[in-house]
Amino acid sequence: MPVFTESASSTRDLRVLPSFAPPLPRLSSLHPDLVDEDKYEVVVVGAGPAGLMLTLLLARYGLSDQSLLCLDAKPSTLKSGQADGVQPRTLEVFKSLGLADEIVNEACQMWEFAFWNPSPDAKKIIERTAVVPEVLAPARYGFEGTIHQGRIERILDEDLGRYSKRGIRRDSRVVKVEIDESDSAFPVVAEVECGGETRKIRSKYLIAADGAHSVVRQCLGLRLEGESLDHIWGVVDLVVDTDFPDIRRRCAVHSPRGSVMVIPRERISTGEYLTRLYVHVPDEDTESNARTRRGKVTLEAILQQATDVFRSYRFRPKTNGAIDWWAAYQIGQRVARDFIVRDNAGRGRVFLAGDACHTHSPKAGQGMNVSMMDSYNLAWKLGYAVHGLASSSALLDTYNDERQINAQNLIDFDRHFSTLFSGKEDASSGLTPEQLHNAFTTGNGFTSGCGVEYGENLIVQNGQNNPIQGDDYLFGIIKPGRRLLNVKVKRYADGWRRDLHDDLLSTGRFRIICLTSTDLLDDGVSSRTLLSIGKLIHEYPPSLIEEIVIHPHLQREFEWSDIPECVKQEAEMCFYSGYELEDVYGIYGVDPEKGAIVVVRPDGVVGMVTELGDIEAVYSYLAGCVSLI
Repeated sequence: MPVFTESASSTRDLRVLPSFAPPLPRLSSLHPDLVDEDKYEVVVVGAGPAGLMLTLLLARYGLSDQSLLCLDAKPSTLKSGQADGVQPRTLEVFKSLGLADEIVNEACQMWEFAFWNPSPDAKKIIERTAVVPEVLAPARYGFEGTIHQGRIERILDEDLGRYSKRGIRRDSRVVKVEIDESDSAFPVVAEVECGGETRKIRSKYLIAADGAHSVVRQCLGLRLEGESLDHIWGVVDLVVDTDFPDIRRRCAVHSPRGSVMVIPRERISTGEYLTRLYVHVPDEDTESNARTRRGKVTLEAILQQATDVFRSYRFRPKTNGAIDWWAAYQIGQRVARDFIVRDNAGRGRVFLAGDACHTHSPKAGQGMNVSMMDSYNLAWKLGYAVHGLASSSALLDTYNDERQINAQNLIDFDRHFSTLFSGKEDASSGLTPEQLHNAFTTGNGFTSGCGVEYGENLIVQNGQNNPIQGDDYLFGIIKPGRRLLNVKVKRYADGWRRDLHDDLLSTGRFRIICLTSTDLLDDGVSSRTLLSIGKLIHEYPPSLIEEIVIHPHLQREFEWSDIPECVKQEAEMCFYSGYELEDVYGIYGVDPEKGAIVVVRPDGVVGMVTELGDIEAVYSYLAGCVSLI
């Protein structure tokens, strides 16, 4: 006879799986033709950082292998070279995906930026003139991490395996793309070569994440517009033997012999540490064009030029095999005029992301970051369109509005920064070390990703009842179009000291943050607002809108029974003290006597802010974004 009787819920497997959010609710029905392997709701072309980020997010949002296909011409993830920097905002996004630990623990953390310039002492040749913080903007991670792009791709690719049995379909080369509305449900046609065979794949939407030489972009008649500068640079990853004192700091080194940027890199399996060098190649062959000069650059010439720049210090590859990768490139800044190709009805069908729509120099550490942020901006909007959650097709149009302008801003900054860095430090050039230093510090909010701002549009609204005080937006003052700064808060239910960003996970949900006023314990505007928010949430598809409640210092201690019952029902584990760990109200620019309502988009960007009690403004904002049940 058993000592006890065991029973279990049919959903008990959920208790032993990682605590990921459920997929987005779906209002639209699956098209019956999706059983055909030649038709998909979304096709992603390219599995670099942009394509992998987009594919992973869409899979997490609930698109199955039946609906989602990612194609890549390469046989595997990247093995050497290319991007290496992960900016603070990108790290915040990886944390929101539960994927930051390996990057944070194993990347080289760059906390400081050193500037070296010609020394008045002829024996020293160069000397350190300044050391500044690498990241000036407040962020959850106050450093830039450097780690090989291939590891970032591998982390994303492995996590994709939790949601997709197929994963990336590799060795698949897209050779042609067109919009053919003879099948109005699946109007985008991609011709794909795989295993010696050619097949046609139709989709509702297609994303071109296939790099600077994008086949998709070229097929659809789009081009990158801009210019290439004459500056030629060599780049090399190596294990270096040197007595240069700042080899483990990011450095801008200017000497009478030329310029080098030093990027410390991660530890490798041998126990040694990589270093990346960007080396300005002298323009001695003035009669040849830049492309010809680039083709003449050799590894030996790059190393010799670096040795000349560090002339007063020992500098050489450490051992045989110490060179991991090298290349030569010409600085160019180009951006596509449009990131969206539309069908005859004006609906976006093909979207460009990453290097397919913008290219620039690598020295500002933006390429991989901006590419993944393109996908981060697009994924939730595309997920809403596919799931029938978007209230109109205009939601997808905001991708172009927001990311094309951001890319143009990046191009403008990169052109200025690259020109300064490549300039000769003499009186005739008009360029000084101070100019480079100032360019770095003034552009830091942009390069860190923490100061990116989207202009007013359908999902960024500056209403008339904005209660926010102050304008130091980079340091946390709330502004629609900017990310919500992370703050430390104490949870009421269990006393857990938490980062508020841990309630802004990348699950595709909108969040309504109610910063109550000091009248929370009275039957005042705070109570009425909380009751209204509770009602609003249930008018939308289940779990699509989440609530976070923060309170200021109150006049007395309280229990759950002293505040509106809806707080415990809707936000028990998202109810926080906003004053015990950090002055949340002061950081965000909210008067605790008045409070505020903030709507945060699924990508962590503030969509709108209004005064406490103005629930109609919240209804109006969400009506332009999300479909009601």
